[in-house]
Amino acid sequence: MGIQPDSSDLDAVDPAFLDDTTIDDFLGGAIRLRQPKDGYRVSMDTVMLAATVPAKSGEVVLEGGVGSAGAALCLARRLPGVRVQGIDIQPNMLALARQNIACNDLLDFVSVQNQCVTDLSGPEATFDHVMVNPPYLDKGKAICPPDKGKGLAHMSSAATLKEWMKFCIYRVKNRGTVSIVYRADRIDEVIAHLYRRVGDLKILPLWPRQGVPAKRVIIQGRKGVHGAASLLPGLALHGEVDRYTAEARRVLWDGEALPLG
Repeated sequence: MGIQPDSSDLDAVDPAFLDDTTIDDFLGGAIRLRQPKDGYRVSMDTVMLAATVPAKSGEVVLEGGVGSAGAALCLARRLPGVRVQGIDIQPNMLALARQNIACNDLLDFVSVQNQCVTDLSGPEATFDHVMVNPPYLDKGKAICPPDKGKGLAHMSSAATLKEWMKFCIYRVKNRGTVSIVYRADRIDEVIAHLYRRVGDLKILPLWPRQGVPAKRVIIQGRKGVHGAASLLPGLALHGEVDRYTAEARRVLWDGEALPLG
């Protein structure tokens, strides 16, 4: 079902890239992740996104732009019996992802493949849920980060936002969920691309602190459902004294779900 593992991309991996990495703990040490020292690194956005996916044991989740597999691994660890398949176009990141999957003993539940979100040649509507963290910047509208991997992660180059949303809609089953973490100032674009195809949208602002405007939002909806959109109360990530709020810590450290419904 869905995407099958493919290791052919490993031939193009730069060995020096694999050496220039750090090993970091997520979910209170339940997940250990090797990731680039200077390139794109897993953020709170990634962990929060994975925590919102309402998957059940036996279901299959697809992640577009899987990177080093941070979100996929967090989701698989939180929800035993759920399988996660990921795609990415960066061979170096896929190599890290495969290492991370093996090191976290999740080979039976997480797999990755070299594929672009613009490739819709596979079967339609085969996944119970789809989650994505698209690049936040449009190509030509900002200065691309000097690190190539970070540039691909942060700036739309291989695919536009419209193509990312088309990918989600094409891959997810009818009534399955689409979960997206994106810039708060571009909510209107995401909603426009989902219009009439994905409804019952839940929008969760992620506030840096109470009283500070949200920079990121998580948007989740169901394909083929036409319920009205709801703006949820939101989640403050950092406290005035503590580094993280108690609510954020329960997701980031304890591995709790962040239900939007």
